Amino acid sequence: MAVATVKKLFRDYTGESVDEATEFPSSGSSRRYYRLKSRHFGLIGVWGNSPEENRAFKYISVHFKEQGLPVPEVYASSADGLAYLQEDLGDTLLFDVMAEGRNTGEWSEEICALLKKTIRLLPAVQYRGAEGMDFGKCYPLPVFNRRSVLWDLNYFKYCFLKAAVPDFQENLLEEDFERFADILLQNPTDTFMYRDFQSRNVMVRNGEPWLIDFQGGRKGPVYYDVASFLWQARAKFPPAVREMLLKEYLDGLCRYTVVDEADFRKRLRYFVLFRLLQVLGAYGFRGYFEKKPHFLQSVPAAMTNLREWLASGFDKCPYLASVLSRLVESDRYKAAPPKDCLEVSVYSFAYPKGIPEDASGNGGGFVFDCRAIHNPGKYEQYKALTGLDKPVIRFLEEDGEITVFLSHVYALVDASVERYLKRGFTSLTVAFGCTGGQHRSVYSAQHLAEHLYGKYGVRVRLVHRERHIETIYQ
Repeated sequence: MAVATVKKLFRDYTGESVDEATEFPSSGSSRRYYRLKSRHFGLIGVWGNSPEENRAFKYISVHFKEQGLPVPEVYASSADGLAYLQEDLGDTLLFDVMAEGRNTGEWSEEICALLKKTIRLLPAVQYRGAEGMDFGKCYPLPVFNRRSVLWDLNYFKYCFLKAAVPDFQENLLEEDFERFADILLQNPTDTFMYRDFQSRNVMVRNGEPWLIDFQGGRKGPVYYDVASFLWQARAKFPPAVREMLLKEYLDGLCRYTVVDEADFRKRLRYFVLFRLLQVLGAYGFRGYFEKKPHFLQSVPAAMTNLREWLASGFDKCPYLASVLSRLVESDRYKAAPPKDCLEVSVYSFAYPKGIPEDASGNGGGFVFDCRAIHNPGKYEQYKALTGLDKPVIRFLEEDGEITVFLSHVYALVDASVERYLKRGFTSLTVAFGCTGGQHRSVYSAQHLAEHLYGKYGVRVRLVHRERHIETIYQ
């Protein structure tokens, strides 16, 4: 239904039929994105089951365009409001550009320059974006208020905390939630709050940042977006880079308002905690309830940020602080092993986009070619799925070729892991390639990562490169 709807909208708008429709990997939401191409046109088709949310995106996009902000243009919408066409900004996410810094700890001048451009764009979004905006058209709420604060705090409580620390006193926690809401809602402003301003929602085109996925924006305080960007768990900004970017933001903010830096930093701390709890709630919901394990595997990075935050204390809400301290001290969320322990990096990739570079600099490891295995991608019912989806898993396992293939892979890699452990080596890379980096390579990389972690307990970094998914087993 979704792809048929966006194809029809494309045909009605351009006058040409779609020659090629490629669905993007699904993320946390139910929205579906397609790259649509015909002889003369290339657009992004979007389908979402909330017409109100879609209308909010269209309104904000048009308004931001009028304010000179870099966002995709929306060209056409379906009569029922479930689908629309927008400008194609390309394939490069800021998150992907940052991969070298995340993986090596070396943040080049080029990456830092792009990050500075991005963070300096934020004050313009918050202030210029708010000028003349009808916040009544925002979705699901027009303003960041007590209701939205308590929604997110209870999202964290019910979707994450209850599964991790089940024996807390709920009445005491709720009292601290009310106090926390009071702190967050002090000194309201008329600025635009993006709500999910982070590196996966920034595209890079011709070296410049472009903004996407702002449909949840509303009137709200500027601190939330700063916390969202700088404390994004998977970004893995080291303290020096985070501080550099915060100073860059504050310098840009001075163009729009008088800034008391000490007060700003004090208030920012509370929004950092709030954003961390909101993200953990999302990870819990997607992982525990929607059974998407890669969200739960993202928890350790968020937990590291929370552990660092708690180290400086939180006396305003003592019971909440005590519960969070128990949370980060849980064996389930233990800290990463010492750096002299073995880490195995496992990749899935598409051969046309090249073999992944060895971030360790050792130049060793294995590259396995999965293209001889029966390909689910040849069949229409599997084209939009990946090797993480049950129908594809069932296809591959019932076919049996991949099971035999992996038995040989396990024997080779296990032997190396055992020797590396004995000799004190610290890194090994294993990569699986196929045509699109979507089905066979993803299945193989996922299963090897789980096999190595389960058998040896080593730290495993799993990267599905073309799916933009990175997971740490530790």
